[in-house]
Amino acid sequence: MKLLHLSLLAFAFAAPNALALSSDTEQPVYIDSDSQQLDMKSNKVTFEGDVKLKQGSININADKIIVTRNASSGEIEAIQGFGKPALFSQLTDDGKTLSGQAFELNYQLSTDKLIMTKEAQLSQDGNLIRGSKITYQISSQKLVADSDKNERVSTVLQPAQVNK
Repeated sequence: MKLLHLSLLAFAFAAPNALALSSDTEQPVYIDSDSQQLDMKSNKVTFEGDVKLKQGSININADKIIVTRNASSGEIEAIQGFGKPALFSQLTDDGKTLSGQAFELNYQLSTDKLIMTKEAQLSQDGNLIRGSKITYQISSQKLVADSDKNERVSTVLQPAQVNK
């Protein structure tokens, strides 16, 4: 696998003050779907059929979402989304929208990390990163993009816009 750390720097320079909306993780999680299945032993709830998840400004749209809760505290530990592709979006504190998509999303709430795999891409303000896997630390806005053997990480950076 090849790592592209230049993409991390590119996003940092492109949006230096853009951090994920800080109040998102303190908000309740709302989920709409065609069906849901609860497995009380594994503390997992599976939502299927045009699933829409919202937590603050975070939105995930997928064909299937699995929510895993901590058995003792009841807190949500992880949200996995599957789709063709599954979509992710979030507002940043400066009002910009960060958008991503992949066939698989794995959002780890305790570490505030989003791992996107299989044709992953993340974009903001016309800047775009594509790779087989993108790991995004939401709160600190740090990103690592990986490629498979037969693919490369692709990055598009827009020129800085002049303030009017």
